[in-house]
Amino acid sequence: MKLADLCAALMFFGVVAYAIFAGADFGSGVWDLLAGNADRGGELRAQIDESIGPVWEANHVWLIYVLVFMWTAFPTAFAAMITTLFIPFMFVALGIVIRGSGFAFRKFAATMTQARLYGVAFAASSLITPFFLGMIAGAIAAGRVPLTGGDLWSSWTGPTSWIGGVLAVLTCSFLAATFLAADAARGGNHALGAQCGRKALVSGVLSGAVAMIAILPIERDANTLADGLQGRAAPLVVVSAIAGLFALWRLRLQRYARARVGAVIAVASVVIGWGVAQYPWVLVDHAKIADVAGARPTLVGLLIVFAIAAVTAVPSMVWLYLLVNRRESDHRITGSS
Repeated sequence: MKLADLCAALMFFGVVAYAIFAGADFGSGVWDLLAGNADRGGELRAQIDESIGPVWEANHVWLIYVLVFMWTAFPTAFAAMITTLFIPFMFVALGIVIRGSGFAFRKFAATMTQARLYGVAFAASSLITPFFLGMIAGAIAAGRVPLTGGDLWSSWTGPTSWIGGVLAVLTCSFLAATFLAADAARGGNHALGAQCGRKALVSGVLSGAVAMIAILPIERDANTLADGLQGRAAPLVVVSAIAGLFALWRLRLQRYARARVGAVIAVASVVIGWGVAQYPWVLVDHAKIADVAGARPTLVGLLIVFAIAAVTAVPSMVWLYLLVNRRESDHRITGSS
């Protein structure tokens, strides 16, 4: 594997991690938005706060990781991407900031009106952010981001972008509902677990249906991506479909822990499949990995920094998730006693 290809693979590892971990967070915000008033949605919102509270901010480390890799390893492609897709990137950045502020301030609101205002900000931005991230991915995959810069509007409003935005929201919702069902059932709230399980079933079926319907417009709008998905990435598409069906089956049987494994594999496989289908392009049809890679000393330095982070930051992230699970287990034991 060439040095530039290795950097691209490590960068895409961050894309997959962000899609799973931050995706579940964003999806929780979508269900917060749809939960209803304080009486109907109070229990679900309390579960969302408990599930994502300790880790929601840490998940954006993966986004920073991807951006740093992109602008360091492939600077000209990064410049073209940011310049062309400035508007959707602006919505993503604004959504992340508003979402974080709303989630943090809602807990300390002095009045119910303030709490509702912050809650709406958190929930609405949880929908907006993955939607525009999906549109950005669709614009790149459709070859609408030339290396010299493209149109500020038409570049990200094509059919593949809309499909990417809708699928991003649906898959985030599917992941979140599956995770919430598992967390609620593990905490002894089986009624809430069943409620979240039904939400996961609906969003999972919708995700699969939209993915199937999207085949035709993608073939017309993104030939390179379509060829890759039907070629070397086809096994990953099959794995995603099988894992998705497994997750739906386990959700139907209310086996939420196993459904969560299937949901993660399904989403990870489809994201990896997108990357494999797009290879070796950074900007599809315009810039290949080898053509826009930075200088060799820069790539070597980037890999050294990655190795340092792999033995410092990654174990810290793993330890954080382990502590969260231990905290939840201790809380259940204390509550049952």
